Amino acid sequence: MNEQSTDLRETVRLRYAAAAVKVTEGGTACCGPQPVEIDDENFGSTLYAAEERDALPTEAVAASLGCGNPSAVAELREGERVLDLGSGGGIDVLLSARRVGPTGKAYGLDMTEEMLTLALANTAKAGATNVEFLKGTIEAIPLPANTIDVVISNCVINLSTDKPTVFAETFRVLRPGGRIGVSDVVADDTLSTTQRAERGDYVGCIAGALSFAEYDQGLAAAGFTNIEITPTHSVADGMHSAIIRADKPTTATTTPTG
Repeated sequence: MNEQSTDLRETVRLRYAAAAVKVTEGGTACCGPQPVEIDDENFGSTLYAAEERDALPTEAVAASLGCGNPSAVAELREGERVLDLGSGGGIDVLLSARRVGPTGKAYGLDMTEEMLTLALANTAKAGATNVEFLKGTIEAIPLPANTIDVVISNCVINLSTDKPTVFAETFRVLRPGGRIGVSDVVADDTLSTTQRAERGDYVGCIAGALSFAEYDQGLAAAGFTNIEITPTHSVADGMHSAIIRADKPTTATTTPTG
């Protein structure tokens, strides 16, 4: 990883660490935790149904920083093993755990110690027993190959400076026939990298956005099929929150070497 990529990762880590600390400290105040200050019309807990928010610890809801509801778009089923890339305070992991039930399992992967601490506390408050959080990066997923049914992520892949490796690692851990259901920010194909950067920064999920064509090509290069990228709402001029779905072929067992 080059110096610029390392600096960007550290910037992301610090921002999310600060968000976790804010939520944790708020949980000890008289009025409870307050949502992290973001564009709450396009990002955050308001993108979840009220009944979903009400069923979770307030700290998990307050720490939501995503641009969608991937546990819903992935259409999780009883007994499945699901992995959330960049799990933060745990909202999507806890919702996934409820969807897959006691015979399934939900993993959360995050590189930020403060977010992992918050997620573990939220898991205890929720009483979830089919949950496991892992420390690591989405470019080097600490799980064996061919073991996960579904990979989800909520506006996190944007933050990676090595998206081809993220796609390859996602493909690797999925079992043959597995799938992804991701919420992410995607740019119009007409926008240059510079124009995307003008609309936000890496930490805000904007500058690192792939275009629709780039996202499609990146997933295909990793081996995915049945790729669907569906915009849901605008988050900036030419930038969209989108639902990304794709499958790992049933005949595939390893990441293509291309």
